[in-house]
Amino acid sequence: MSQLLPIVGPTAPEATASLILIQKVKLKDQHLTCEFTEQRTPEAPARAFALTCAEQAHPDLPHVLSRLVPHLCLLAEQLPETPDFWPDEAEELPPVFAPFAVTGFSVGKQQGGVTLIGQRTLNGGKVLNLNSPYVSFEDETEAAYPYAPLLQAELAAALAEVELALRGKCSDAGKQLALFETEQVEESNDIR
Repeated sequence: MSQLLPIVGPTAPEATASLILIQKVKLKDQHLTCEFTEQRTPEAPARAFALTCAEQAHPDLPHVLSRLVPHLCLLAEQLPETPDFWPDEAEELPPVFAPFAVTGFSVGKQQGGVTLIGQRTLNGGKVLNLNSPYVSFEDETEAAYPYAPLLQAELAAALAEVELALRGKCSDAGKQLALFETEQVEESNDIR
């Protein structure tokens, strides 16, 4: 029987990073739910997991999902493309996208395509759920999505952020603070 490592997690010195293949992602109330497979080594069999993170997602995760909103709007035929439709990397989304949100996505086999999942808040306050048609990144026909390479790049950024979340990157919001300052505890030990 092997001995447990004194430090576990992604920063453990002896730990090797496993191979994670994300299949489905959902962000609801700032909590990530994800279906994925993990392999400890390339030769090991994949193990399937479904996980809902108890911690709130780091703000980087909703931000990378927001970069998928223009694609959802085009694919679900919710908005026409305009000259200022595509924001720069550093820019926030234009106000026209305010009623829309990408809440998740489902990735095809070997990450060869994606279906975006989102919602549109209607004028009356009700929510319209949206699912984009599946976009294949390998489809080279005339009917293919013209922004597939851009979607693939933004999906790769989202997948990287989801993997970081699965490996422990989360928001500090809602975490309980230490009851006592460390310095105070050390001072009280010196008095004895």
